[in-house]
Amino acid sequence: MTTLNPDSNPMLAWGEIPRFDAMRAEHVGPAVRATLARCEDELAALEADAASLSAPDFLGRLEALGDRLSWTWGVANHLNSVRTTDALRDAIAEVQPEVVTFSSRLGQSEALFDAFRRHQESGAVAAMEAAASRVVALAIRDAEHAGVGLRGAAKDQFNANQQELAQLGMDFGNAVLDATKAWELVLTDTADVLGLPDSLRQLLAQQARAAGHEHADAERGPWRVTLDGPVYVPFLEHAERRALREQVYRAYVTRAGPGSAHDNSERVVQILQKRREQANLLGFATFADLSLAAKMAPSVDGVEALLKGLHDASKPAAVRELAELTAFAREHGSTDELALWDIGYWARRLREARFTYSDEDLRPYFPLPRVLDGLFGLVHRLFGVTIRARPEVTGWHPDVTFYDVVDERAVTIAGFFLDPYSRPADKRGGAWMNECRGRTRRLPASDTAPGGVRTPIAYLVCNQTPPVAGSSGTTPSLMTWNEVSTLFHELGHGLQHMLTEVELGPVAGINGVEWDAVELPSQFMENWLRHRPTLASFARHWQTGEAIPATLVDRVLAATTFRAGSGFLRQLYFARLDLALHHDYDPRGSRTIWDLQRVVAADNTVVAPLDEDRFLCAFGHLFAGGYAAGYYSYKWAEVLSADAFAAFEEAGLDDEAQVSAVGRRFRATILALGGSVPPMDVYQSFRGRAPNTDALLRHNGLAS
Repeated sequence: MTTLNPDSNPMLAWGEIPRFDAMRAEHVGPAVRATLARCEDELAALEADAASLSAPDFLGRLEALGDRLSWTWGVANHLNSVRTTDALRDAIAEVQPEVVTFSSRLGQSEALFDAFRRHQESGAVAAMEAAASRVVALAIRDAEHAGVGLRGAAKDQFNANQQELAQLGMDFGNAVLDATKAWELVLTDTADVLGLPDSLRQLLAQQARAAGHEHADAERGPWRVTLDGPVYVPFLEHAERRALREQVYRAYVTRAGPGSAHDNSERVVQILQKRREQANLLGFATFADLSLAAKMAPSVDGVEALLKGLHDASKPAAVRELAELTAFAREHGSTDELALWDIGYWARRLREARFTYSDEDLRPYFPLPRVLDGLFGLVHRLFGVTIRARPEVTGWHPDVTFYDVVDERAVTIAGFFLDPYSRPADKRGGAWMNECRGRTRRLPASDTAPGGVRTPIAYLVCNQTPPVAGSSGTTPSLMTWNEVSTLFHELGHGLQHMLTEVELGPVAGINGVEWDAVELPSQFMENWLRHRPTLASFARHWQTGEAIPATLVDRVLAATTFRAGSGFLRQLYFARLDLALHHDYDPRGSRTIWDLQRVVAADNTVVAPLDEDRFLCAFGHLFAGGYAAGYYSYKWAEVLSADAFAAFEEAGLDDEAQVSAVGRRFRATILALGGSVPPMDVYQSFRGRAPNTDALLRHNGLAS
């Protein structure tokens, strides 16, 4: 057998900056199996030596073992999310059971578990750096949650469920991608695109050309409508033909639903059933109880208390907002009762009437290069680091750029890949940050910071409006307000990963951070778009360089609280439905998930979902991501982020010296400490007190 190495298989270049341009689907199987074989040997040796190893040696060898597998498996799955092919999917599906089997064996190793407890009880870990105690405490908790205490049939069932859940989650995500990709609406009549802004018509024509309509033109058509975010959202907000809005809306909320070619409905039930079984096997009443045992929030009741308080503040506002919207629509000629496909359209009209601007007025001032300049400038002001492109590092697509993060000493301390644009044919929707590799001093890499510390690298992925080719040349990506906010959000995640000062990999950066605290840095960054000097620093016209008019900034900022009650209630609906599914729903009972959805919707929406609404079949956060019994985390962390931003407000947002001082404190705590300290302790070390909801409600115009 030929020995595999990084030269013949780039997916074996453990810990290096990935060479995505050299990676192929056929590399996945051999790389994963070679990595697993290496990890199996190392695990067997570590188990044999565990009783005699010192705490530092034990933790170091275990970290090296896990890092290898997470790098190779992570690279393969990342490619599958950003440039999928049938061959890549098949290759990952083939080896996934082997990865799950090894992960279960690692998590359930009694020899390792005994070593963790022995080092904890002996005081050996306490004698190491403070972060080591957190590493061990989290490892013991995770081992217990991985089933280390199970025996016999219970253990077999737990491991079988883990395999099934992994497969179900992958199949769920693939079905959503396929369902989204499969649906299209090709329009040929100019009357069908009345109301659509020029940028959207250009995008629809570009999508038509990509689908084989070679002569598609923004003015003459045809125009291809899809369910991808940069198309779906603005189409519902601008299309004048109500019947077309209804058609697109119904397609969206029934994606991957019952009876479709990509039906996820049975998978949802199976996933919920398997999760509850896993929780029961571990001694928890529900999966929500299991999930909350590893989060910042104290309990399901504690989460419900927060959500109820936000509900009581936002529901009356949402009711008022619907009445206001209904009256506005009637004043402007609508004779129909507002349906769900009307809300976005009339809300956009009301917003434009009230604040006299539209997304199209803003787009010319938000070309991606200038937005990046402003965002990177803000990061420099707050945290003292500089972000520079490194063009020689290639990504997985020509749109991808690699950046270095350089500190005050001119030392490169981190890096990240940025993939900004929507590509519905092979890239999943949404936006996310993920780890490429973490910071550690224990593991080698060819590129390290002084002192031999391996620099962290992140993936930042968005799905914003791409550049559009036209007769007069290519127009750069001109961003909506929401797309700008999303970019700020994802870099916030990346900063926690990249600016960590912890050198123990399992708790460096985002590692070890409880799920409901991990949104704090990302949502914190969004707040800076409300800061006039920050916004003015980069909002310049892409053609003329003219600064965004101050009067337009006034209107934009005034609109940030527009329909805030409705926005809050929508997130609370998702969060409460998530908790109900994972805490109240019994897969063996007579009540269906759709029954439960209607019950939750009754108190958390102001316009009831359609009877045929099956959005759960495309709710990837819950069924193909990490937010199961954790969707509330967005609101939980939003409380933290708003309260953190209030520290800058209290210091004086126009006082650069104070902003810098508070920014450095934020970096030294929230960003630097990662998962090495419990999140409430980290927060209080920054803020000097526990968080409260005052700033969040005030920022959104919902304070009583």
